[in-house]
Amino acid sequence: MKNFVEELRWRGMIQDMMPGTEEQLQKEMTSAYLGIDPTADSLHIGHLVGVMMLRHFQRCGHKPYALIGGATGMIGDPSGKSKERVLIDEPMLRHNQECIRKQLAKFLDFESDAPNHAELVNNYDWMKDFTFLDFIRNIGKLITVNYMMSKDSVKRRFTGENGAEGMSFTEFTYQLLQGYDYLYLNEHKNCKLQLGGADQWGNITTGTELIRKVTGNEAFALTCPLITKADGKKFGKTEQGNVWLDPKRTSPYKFYQFWLNVADDDAKRYIRIFTSLEREEIEELERQQAEASHLRPLQKRLAKELTIMVHSQEDWELAVAASELLFSNGGAEQLRQFDETTLLQIFESVPSFEVSREVFNEGRAVDILAEGMGVSKGEFRKLVQGGGISVNKQKLTAFDQQFTDADLLQGKYLVAQKGKKNYFLATVK
Repeated sequence: MKNFVEELRWRGMIQDMMPGTEEQLQKEMTSAYLGIDPTADSLHIGHLVGVMMLRHFQRCGHKPYALIGGATGMIGDPSGKSKERVLIDEPMLRHNQECIRKQLAKFLDFESDAPNHAELVNNYDWMKDFTFLDFIRNIGKLITVNYMMSKDSVKRRFTGENGAEGMSFTEFTYQLLQGYDYLYLNEHKNCKLQLGGADQWGNITTGTELIRKVTGNEAFALTCPLITKADGKKFGKTEQGNVWLDPKRTSPYKFYQFWLNVADDDAKRYIRIFTSLEREEIEELERQQAEASHLRPLQKRLAKELTIMVHSQEDWELAVAASELLFSNGGAEQLRQFDETTLLQIFESVPSFEVSREVFNEGRAVDILAEGMGVSKGEFRKLVQGGGISVNKQKLTAFDQQFTDADLLQGKYLVAQKGKKNYFLATVK
């Protein structure tokens, strides 16, 4: 068995760890769990740190449990939050859980008969029949309010730090619910370790305290740092919001582009955290990056590994082809090979405009494109004369050129280009 703690250590994935954790993992195959909030029907890349912890755990010979928080998701974790969460009903949670399971299966082995195959559990299954009176009698009496108030996630909300607005009793009880999850899994699945982000330390240690008081069993905790970008800003979000694993929410092309465009300093950290590449291979990529950073070997390999793991080899190849298409002078034939879905994914973030079928049939290039591209007809004419306008990756040679249906991509699109980098998508309707 590989040493899991050492594996995380060189990858920069350990924030806090209870004494005895490494010794326990070296002693025997150990079960551990990590909780996932099912408040959306897809994971986003902010979840990937935890998912990769489970992946490394399994690859080191241990047994991972992914806990879908069906019950706790109805409450909302106050950690890292300054406001109350919007609560979700059970049908939506069940839908979200099924979607998340499919995504987790790309990272973890759920199907084999190996003794350390991954398992998915849902805390709603053991919480749904737990009455309020039973809970406060059997669990609530074991942890003091003073202990719960000492947790950073609670203190920040009570003191109003960073604009926090206080905390309801519902959210105050969250750490007891999460603590009970650990107790339940310790008793029923022999889980001896809980994994999570640094913001979960308080909730996790509440669980170890419950286990100690109820059973006297050993229980351990290990958290990873919260990932930020080199500039200190929050990791995983763009101007458009979260970067999702679901291709309907974030296209494979945009997913690939996110990783391809991370800063050099971030790429050095991310390739250790978000891939399963071995240390020697990563160090070789770092050496290549130091010698020729403009070739971006770290970013390219990072984007490749993650796009294939989350989506597919085909999606990665398509994303590479699309990237080369956008930043090269050629590619007219390649552009015609993309289906409509891929074409729209590639150009989803560029300015777009509509052209009536009548204007397309009767007008000249300048009539069809100038206004949508934000230039006057006179400017358009000058740009064409200077070789500065392309349509479907071919230089436009005449401002008054007339198009036919044969020029349309997928029967209704024109990709116009001003200079090298300014793209526009025209849709003929």
